Amino acid sequence: MYGFINTCLKSLVIDRFGEETWDKLRDAARVQDTFMTYEVYTDNITMQLVTEACKMLELERSVVLGQFGEYFFEFCKRAGYDHMLRTLGGNLFEFMENLDALHGYLSLSYKEMNAPSFRVEKNNDGSLLLHYYSDRRGLCHIVPGIIRAVAKDFFNSKIKMEIVNQIEEVERMGKKEHIVFLITQGPAFFDKDISERSLQKKSLNHVEKYHWGTVRNSVHPEEGKTSKGFEPVYPDSLCIDLKTFCNAFPFHIVFDEELQVRQAGVTVQRIVPGLQTRCSQLDQYFTIQHPQVTFNICSIRKFINSHFVLRTQRDRMPIAWKERPMLELRGQMLWMHPLRCMLYLASPLLRSLQELEEHCMHLSDIAPHDATRDLILLNQQRLAEMELSNQLERKKEELHQLSKHLEEEKKKTENLLYAMLPKHVANQLKEGKRVEAGEFEECTILFSDVVTFTNICSECEPIQIVSMLNSMYLKFDRLTTVHSVYKVETIGDAYMVVGGVPIPMSSHTERVANFALGMIIAAKEVTNPVTGGPIQIRVGLHSGPVLAGVVGEKMPRYCLFGDTVNTASRMESHGLPDKIHLSPSVHHALKNKGYQMEERGEIEVKGKGKMHTYFLQRNLKVTESEIMGLLVHNTDSHRKMNHSTQDCASQLPHYSPALKATQRLQKRESFPLVPMKYGDSPTESKPPTQYTEPQHNTITGKPRDSESYGSLYSEDEPSELTKDSTPNKTENKKPSVHERSRRVHTRFCLLF
Repeated sequence: MYGFINTCLKSLVIDRFGEETWDKLRDAARVQDTFMTYEVYTDNITMQLVTEACKMLELERSVVLGQFGEYFFEFCKRAGYDHMLRTLGGNLFEFMENLDALHGYLSLSYKEMNAPSFRVEKNNDGSLLLHYYSDRRGLCHIVPGIIRAVAKDFFNSKIKMEIVNQIEEVERMGKKEHIVFLITQGPAFFDKDISERSLQKKSLNHVEKYHWGTVRNSVHPEEGKTSKGFEPVYPDSLCIDLKTFCNAFPFHIVFDEELQVRQAGVTVQRIVPGLQTRCSQLDQYFTIQHPQVTFNICSIRKFINSHFVLRTQRDRMPIAWKERPMLELRGQMLWMHPLRCMLYLASPLLRSLQELEEHCMHLSDIAPHDATRDLILLNQQRLAEMELSNQLERKKEELHQLSKHLEEEKKKTENLLYAMLPKHVANQLKEGKRVEAGEFEECTILFSDVVTFTNICSECEPIQIVSMLNSMYLKFDRLTTVHSVYKVETIGDAYMVVGGVPIPMSSHTERVANFALGMIIAAKEVTNPVTGGPIQIRVGLHSGPVLAGVVGEKMPRYCLFGDTVNTASRMESHGLPDKIHLSPSVHHALKNKGYQMEERGEIEVKGKGKMHTYFLQRNLKVTESEIMGLLVHNTDSHRKMNHSTQDCASQLPHYSPALKATQRLQKRESFPLVPMKYGDSPTESKPPTQYTEPQHNTITGKPRDSESYGSLYSEDEPSELTKDSTPNKTENKKPSVHERSRRVHTRFCLLF
């Protein structure tokens, strides 16, 4: 079948059921997405699409094919065949009688088309019998859909079609499916638009008839008769001699019931010299190509209303034709009852000037009155237009594929950009807009680092350090998705996360706390390259206000500024291995929310003075699997978590062998990622308050040194950075609240 059929089927599924259904159907049938109109495809593609459509839509094959038939008629009209279809006949009988002629014309453009054949009969009660012949089995239910749509649209009537006979006939080219439909026409139904068009047409016809009747009466008043009283007048004898007839119709053949040639045109005699012999057998020189019936007088009379295509047999042609394509004749069969002979009025079936040259023929070989001359020239232009249309379709498909690939690459680029910056910030930067700094009244910040990271670096190869950090950060990154927290940055072994920024949410403290519990669990699956056991990390949390914004133009980063950042870093640097150190603000936020916390007491915090801090031990309301974002069986999901429900400060159990840890890790990572459910959702609510730059000329920060075990800040007192970036030592005293509010965390501070 040509791609036109498959394109129609695709359009039907998309229009009626949506594009997603087509994508599922195409994947189930394992076929391509686009079909070229003038390209030939195997029948298996169409059959597979129909079969999968029946399964997916849970409909019977007859229903799907019936809908396809109705839609195919509308699709042909939209494709430009509307006027051609309307001119086939003035009623339904004439329309169906000329369907084969339509297929014969279309075969000039669609050379490989293997169309079905139709034959229609009238019954005494006014009903019709439509005979349908096809090499393809199982597609007969398309016919009722097409005929019903034609009767409704063209002839304003409803019909009923049912199968009265279904047989297989053995013809010349094998078995053919022969279906007989009984068509019963119902009364015409009222359609306002159709009725108005019919009235306008009748009015125009009345005006034209009146006009031409007036003309005829004025010229020959005595001959002004109506068409209803017309009767043809035949001469007593044929007023044309045989020689003139054979020259006027150079490709005609007359044969009797025994297929013996009685008469032939001059040109067909020249091409097939055997026809000059009296009583030569026609079936010895020609084969019937269309309709595909047995070459005998009974079969020909059965399809007398069809056009016949005869092809010359190569072994009967002159030597000069051995290397040429065989000549095909296309024409009409006329049964002459008084003579008991059949007249075949034909013309050469040539589609283009190229075929005319291949047969070593010229336009002069065709009779001047034969429209085949004009048809060859017109079809030559049409074939050129079809080739151009085919090229445009191919280019369109190439552009479509390039567009899909471009969209995929665009998504990859956007995902990479969104991994570096918040989505709304990245979108503003893409649009060339300036990203204003925003003030967040409440958020929770987390810092973590690896214990004895400096010692590990001194005793291991760099590649081992990179491998260890990569393994750890991949697990942490997975947890950010589970709890919807934002990863700010990593510097060495330090990992910084914030909840409630850049999207404000009320459950930011719980999210970061659960994230911290997940970090402790995940860190135990990362091997220390020095000891061979699990690594140990310190985690610190603090809640408070921050200022957030994008710093720099090249490699811009979304950074957080404010004293909350410094305090969170102090909680981490003053923490203990495998402990989650909490500030008073975080402890207050988590109180009475199902978390078990341990009071550490009052400690001296560098740059902050004395602070009453706490350790987070576990979450009593959720399991380890929920914290890690794992989907497991019910028996496991009801089991309380192992590590998160144990005291994080307790001594680690005996470390299992590396193989066992690897198997446990692979099993855990094989589960799909399940985001943890919270009372709120991370949606863009109101934007953060725009920050107004203070009138101070100095900002304070903390440099990093090698004694901090991977922390972002050292234990030394802060250095003050003046406007000209010159560091000056400050006095060792407790900073005021105003000074702490101006402290920031940024890579530029680290660089200074």
